[in-house]
Amino acid sequence: MVRQKTTQTEEQPPLVAIDLGSSSIRAMAAQRIAPDMLRILGVEKNTKKACIDRGAVVQSTNAGYMISEALRLLANRIGVDRLQQAFVLTGGRSMQTVSVMSKRDLVREHEITQALLNELKDECKNNIERCNPQVAVMDLLPTYYVLDKKEQDEMPLPPQRATLIEVHYTAFVCRKEYLQKVHDSFDRAGKDEEACFVRPDALLSALSAEDSDFLTQGCAVLDLGAQTTTLCIYKGCQYLATKVVPLGSWHITRLIEQEGMDIRYAETMKCKYGCAMPELVETDLTMNVPSVLNPGEKIKITTKELAATIQSKLDEIMAPLTEVLAPFEERIKTLFITGGGSKLNGMVEYISSKTSLEVMYGSHACLLAPDTPDEYYSPEYSALIGALILGSDYREMHKDEDAPPRSKNFWEKVKNKFENQTMLLFTDQK
Repeated sequence: MVRQKTTQTEEQPPLVAIDLGSSSIRAMAAQRIAPDMLRILGVEKNTKKACIDRGAVVQSTNAGYMISEALRLLANRIGVDRLQQAFVLTGGRSMQTVSVMSKRDLVREHEITQALLNELKDECKNNIERCNPQVAVMDLLPTYYVLDKKEQDEMPLPPQRATLIEVHYTAFVCRKEYLQKVHDSFDRAGKDEEACFVRPDALLSALSAEDSDFLTQGCAVLDLGAQTTTLCIYKGCQYLATKVVPLGSWHITRLIEQEGMDIRYAETMKCKYGCAMPELVETDLTMNVPSVLNPGEKIKITTKELAATIQSKLDEIMAPLTEVLAPFEERIKTLFITGGGSKLNGMVEYISSKTSLEVMYGSHACLLAPDTPDEYYSPEYSALIGALILGSDYREMHKDEDAPPRSKNFWEKVKNKFENQTMLLFTDQK
């Protein structure tokens, strides 16, 4: 469920979030300086190792190195000795959503406590994983509650009382090996996962801060990443539908590359001269780029031809998404676009041509301190900023709990196993 606004203002240690994105790992640090306001301290990105494919960790050893390196660089940037823990943002190709429910008959009327709600959530999670051994629950987000047959959206807490309680959830699930590789990556990095959030919920938490009425009226969020594009449809307190397509802005670059140019030229042309639709090109320029097939020769391509190439891939990406979106268009009002791929020229106009909904960029501007550098207003940071806001709320909810034991460094664990005279056969993922 999208977060409820809190009123905590006291200074806390830096919040750190890591986004396991389509093809890279990005870490952001911030401080919460006022209710629903962050001061961004810094961002670091690591793309050195090929270990993430379409938002899923495929090689945990390299991912662990990237996490460790990103946090080391981030610690240097913000002037601290080290950063030991981080909130984790997950999603990508393996994510699916299902609606589930947990129910408890208390026999006689009882106060509804946070401990009871935690028990119901754990019970629901365990039931899903027991019935589906190959599945792991990434997150369970409450959509609504039923107390003695009376439905409510707000979380019930003392002094509310009831005999029969139901909690209806949206469960974000994935293959168990995917989530295990995320845990293994942090284990190998010798770092701690403070909490794990799913990307759609982080995005909604960031974008809804600007105007929460959009959630009541219903909205869709189109997250355009490098290797995946995710559509999430939301109304009230419920996820109506989600769809992940394993294609993104990187695949547009690869299609341009097939004209016979170097991938670096293709990326530069897309970002600087690219447009989502040929009819939006005001001046049809002709560009000459070196050919990789015939050294010494030039490839000629016009800006309208480039736009046509881009649109062909966008049409392929959007086809399955518009099928999912169409049945809900009468029930919702707005479609937000976000993510790095949304910065392509003409994206609002292109998406508007595919739907009857009002299309606009999602904004997290109201969550940033007034002196925030312009770069952090970019839509590619919305999910990370949403994760930091959720992380701040998580700390507030768990502030009276003892801190979790710090993870041992991976190589320290290996050493301990040898000291216990246990044979260790170390094999990484295939």
